[in-house]
Amino acid sequence: MKRIYVLSIVATLILFSACQKKPEVGGTSTQKMANEWWVQLFDPSGALAVPAGYHGHIATYNSSSNTGNELWVDDQGEIWDFKVKATADLNNLTFSANQAVSVIDNYHIKVTITDGKIIENGGLSKTGVITDSIYMKIQFEDDPGTTYVLKGHGRTRFAEDDYH
Repeated sequence: MKRIYVLSIVATLILFSACQKKPEVGGTSTQKMANEWWVQLFDPSGALAVPAGYHGHIATYNSSSNTGNELWVDDQGEIWDFKVKATADLNNLTFSANQAVSVIDNYHIKVTITDGKIIENGGLSKTGVITDSIYMKIQFEDDPGTTYVLKGHGRTRFAEDDYH
């Protein structure tokens, strides 16, 4: 009898603990603009500034403030080795940075980004999947006076769409 009493208490405890509501997991404030991107860098004449066929992998993501008006732009060492915080406009999917100091260790160059924008469904992956696209004009302190264009498309995360 004692065993049945103990088992019923254990069953009741399990029942009540199993009925707890799970918290809703939300996204970040800049999730509409956050992504990984396959991009190419073009010089002022419009020519590729990197080897033909090369696509760098960059990322845009939320800052820790989670306010919706800040966005990290991070080339992950693949284009120019920069990581800067840009001002974001979620309504227009635009971003910019004026002389933002890169937080890369031992390479704190200033970076200016103008005309930065995310274009929903504006790109095609390597295999033709419709993705968002990214575009920005960018200047680097260690190459003064040169405005490059960095543009590309969203990463699909399918192996056949990856460049490296």
